[in-house]
Amino acid sequence: MFVDRIKVFAQAGNGGRGCVSFRREKFVPKGGPDGGDGGRGGDVVLRADRHVDNLSHLFYEPIIKAKNGGHGMGKKMHGRSAPPKIVKVPVGTIVWEAALRTSNETADHSGIRDSQAAIQPVVDLTRDGQEFVLCHGGTGGKGNVHFKSSRNRAPRQYTEGGEGEQSHFLLELRTIADAALVGYPNAGKSTLLRKISAARPKVAAYPFTTLHPIIGVMEFPGYRRATIADIPGLIEGAYRGLGLGHEFLRHITRCRILLFVVDVAGSEGRNPTEDLQNLRREIDLYDPILSKRPWCIIANKIDLPGARENLEALKNRFSTVEIAALSAQTGEGLEDLRAKLEKWLTNASQPRPIKRATTDRTSSGN
Repeated sequence: MFVDRIKVFAQAGNGGRGCVSFRREKFVPKGGPDGGDGGRGGDVVLRADRHVDNLSHLFYEPIIKAKNGGHGMGKKMHGRSAPPKIVKVPVGTIVWEAALRTSNETADHSGIRDSQAAIQPVVDLTRDGQEFVLCHGGTGGKGNVHFKSSRNRAPRQYTEGGEGEQSHFLLELRTIADAALVGYPNAGKSTLLRKISAARPKVAAYPFTTLHPIIGVMEFPGYRRATIADIPGLIEGAYRGLGLGHEFLRHITRCRILLFVVDVAGSEGRNPTEDLQNLRREIDLYDPILSKRPWCIIANKIDLPGARENLEALKNRFSTVEIAALSAQTGEGLEDLRAKLEKWLTNASQPRPIKRATTDRTSSGN
């Protein structure tokens, strides 16, 4: 099961309470207070791990709780501090702090309000090994040894441990890749990815065979490589949620270049030029900034009848855009694609990462 968006509840551990104790030792009359402090509660920490590819493990554990700190003890012994609760997430995970909905507010299937004001960005984990403290644990309470004075020699005061932070969060995975294969269903994206990389996406003669993004690694001369993402097929109205819709459109927002794969032979009964125009329109309606990103055309199925004529029409319509004609099934034009893709990726500009919040979050409330 592939999960790329999930709501979780995170709760850090509470701090242990302080201890009220007095020294009781032979030959030491009126030993005075010796109550120790409580231990600190455990933090909830997110860690980006390249070996994790989706958020399915949180589907079975949507409630993340860290342990509480130990209570203080006599002889000025401090309680044990709880270890942090480390949750591994894929590289490219964005965390949003979500407000709970009220009875008169609408919510989507995740229980999050549709209003952008209800969701605030917290962090964007873009590097392997990057950590972020999602919820800080409570501080330990003070033992009665801290309250002794010349006027209060037998204090019985102590403090409770602080409460750990807790809140609801929305975790969203946005695949990090150098290029994305975008196109209609049955355009040959999965077959192409199988030919140029070691990835093995499912291939079949029916639409929507690819149900989630698949990453392949393409090797270049000089020990260089690039990651290519196979995005599930788009249809008209995808920006409104039709088909697989924007469930996977967000995965292309991090890609440096968009590769539009079109069936240049029109084997599905569609015109390749109109297909490309529709795809460009869907991208622009989803995110106008994304449509300004560098893009190129991969004219697939060049070996089928009628493909050459449609290719000339495509070149005339998009004369300023580079086109790579190939057949993923037979392997024709794949070497030319490798050379062009290396040049395209070199010229493509690096997209800006999503702005991250500071890691020092206050504990005044979530």
